[in-house]
Amino acid sequence: MSNEDLATPEFFPATRETALHRMNAFTQNMGKTYASKRNTDFGPENRFNVSCLSPYLSHRLLLEKDVAEAAIEAHGLQTAEKFVQEVFWRTYFKGWLELRPHVWSRYTTTAKSAIEGLSGGQKVAFEEATGGKTGIDCFDQWTHELVETGYLHNHARMWYASIWIFTLKLPWVLGADFFYRHLLDGDAASNTLSWRWVAGLHTKGKNYVARADNIEKHTDGRFNPEGKLAEDPAPLDDDWNGEAGPAPTITPLDKSRKALLLLHEDDLGFDSLDLGGLDVRGIAAITVTDSRSPYGASEPVKQFTIEAVEDALNRADDAMDADAVKLPSPEAILQHAKDIGAEQVVMPYIPQGPVRDRINQAASSWESEGVKRAEILRPEDSAAWPHCAKGFFKLKEKIPSLIKG
Repeated sequence: MSNEDLATPEFFPATRETALHRMNAFTQNMGKTYASKRNTDFGPENRFNVSCLSPYLSHRLLLEKDVAEAAIEAHGLQTAEKFVQEVFWRTYFKGWLELRPHVWSRYTTTAKSAIEGLSGGQKVAFEEATGGKTGIDCFDQWTHELVETGYLHNHARMWYASIWIFTLKLPWVLGADFFYRHLLDGDAASNTLSWRWVAGLHTKGKNYVARADNIEKHTDGRFNPEGKLAEDPAPLDDDWNGEAGPAPTITPLDKSRKALLLLHEDDLGFDSLDLGGLDVRGIAAITVTDSRSPYGASEPVKQFTIEAVEDALNRADDAMDADAVKLPSPEAILQHAKDIGAEQVVMPYIPQGPVRDRINQAASSWESEGVKRAEILRPEDSAAWPHCAKGFFKLKEKIPSLIKG
């Protein structure tokens, strides 16, 4: 894959090989090019200035540390600082939500209620927004780009959320739901908290306001919605954040028990897990992509996720002395574990989101059936998440030591 190939991102096939090729091709741009050009959305045909690695990171076909280390090796930490910080924003949002799982629970119940309550003028406005028919050219084009490609430039996501919330005056949870079911890189923490950040709810009283002149400047003159945007709105307010709880801790694996290794769409990186000494009798994977939303998930999202899971299973089947299969649902895990003689189901740690919700439901009977549940928390997550209780700066100042660690 050449640098020219990066101009128009093609995310398929959803494989680790594709992810590594894209990362290696973009490495040359992770320094000064990214720092100076990252904020400009040149359009879907010109993505030379951003990595487009987020779909692979969301499924952990690539790890955040892989990408950060590639940038630092090529450019040094000082030159690659902006790129590395952007990678750590994902870590920050993930950790913040792990420390406040109640925010995810409130989001899911509120989004469901908002969808069920759509009626009248709000329903019309919602359908115009999600159909790309608002009359705000940039917003409508971004809607079509999102639905058709499963991707938007990060700055476009911020403008879009701001217009949705403050100009169209639609509930932020409906916008977050719309993004989540269409983004190939859909991530419960990054998506939910980014929308809350724009609304002025993540950092209380500090909202992000889309301005016509900023959109014109950072779309290289492609759009200028002058006179069409609410440019002095007040931030929203709610009481969701609360206090941070403790970071997750995991009981060490009982390596005396025969295991089913379970991969899931939030972490397919089996090859970087510490499985030393574990008696793995089989490997399985599940997808629950339609659980992202009451509306389900888009076809591109489902296709990408299925391909990513199949890639992980194929690689695991080649690398480990155990059969690898895709299971139809979380409810099938227990029986499969019994069929292969497993006494525990071992999986990469599942962060807050629909995958954890579905696994929690399915796993409620495992213990009584003689099958234990065990999760592996990656050392880099365990080290970073305790620094995510407040703002990003607290994590930012720890980045050099976390990378060395």
